[in-house]
Amino acid sequence: MRVRWLAPTVYIIFLMVPIYWLLNMSFKSTNEILGGFSLYPHDFTLDNYREIFRDPFWYGGYINSIIYVSLNMLISVTAALPAAYAFSRYRFLGDKHLFFWLLTNRMAPPAVFVLPFLQLYSEVGLFDTHIAVALAHCLFNIPLAVWILEGFMSGVPKELDETAYVDGYSFPKFFFKIFLPTIKSGIGVTAFFCFMFSWVEMLLAKNLTQIDAKPIVAAMTRTASASGYELGLLAAAGCLTIVPGAIVIYFVRNYIAKGFALGRV
Repeated sequence: MRVRWLAPTVYIIFLMVPIYWLLNMSFKSTNEILGGFSLYPHDFTLDNYREIFRDPFWYGGYINSIIYVSLNMLISVTAALPAAYAFSRYRFLGDKHLFFWLLTNRMAPPAVFVLPFLQLYSEVGLFDTHIAVALAHCLFNIPLAVWILEGFMSGVPKELDETAYVDGYSFPKFFFKIFLPTIKSGIGVTAFFCFMFSWVEMLLAKNLTQIDAKPIVAAMTRTASASGYELGLLAAAGCLTIVPGAIVIYFVRNYIAKGFALGRV
């Protein structure tokens, strides 16, 4: 019996080592990090975290990231809900091909779209704004949201729709009061995946912003100085970037498996 737990235990420990090492480095000065190998900080310090919370350049990056990620989640889920409902309830010419084509947008590397987005947003005055990054990330997140939500919606019997119509519900009333609460777990999982992909994406976020909307992922690339990289500060910033994702995962932890299966388990 005990042997069965050996492999998963070793695997979990292996996965946790980088996170522990990042946390370990965040409580060290750069000189101690470069000075040699140690399993724990010999000269424990919170200076790296103080620097992040004192400097507008650092904490502003977190605020900017949270703003455009929240906007992207709202736009992606709002746009995907009616599209997913149409795919799950109706059949039309080319529906399966269109449905598959949606996910192929995830296959295109973000670098392909940097120049078009940059030129477009510069012309319309959206460059270096939160909405610019949020809309750019919709290119990848809306198709993914449609796929996940369609799986959850297809799991709801069509008889629910018909019963609501017989009872005199209009479509908006049925959709918002009955149907959406039925798939609320799917909406939560979809929001989580939109958050995850938008939060970790750097190429578009970095190139579509300059000062006012600079995200934390871009700020972390600017820790170099004449003496080298500020490793302790970079490690502390890395630890703090894990916190929002961990909070989101906590609330949808019971439904993530369905999300990975696009709602089909």
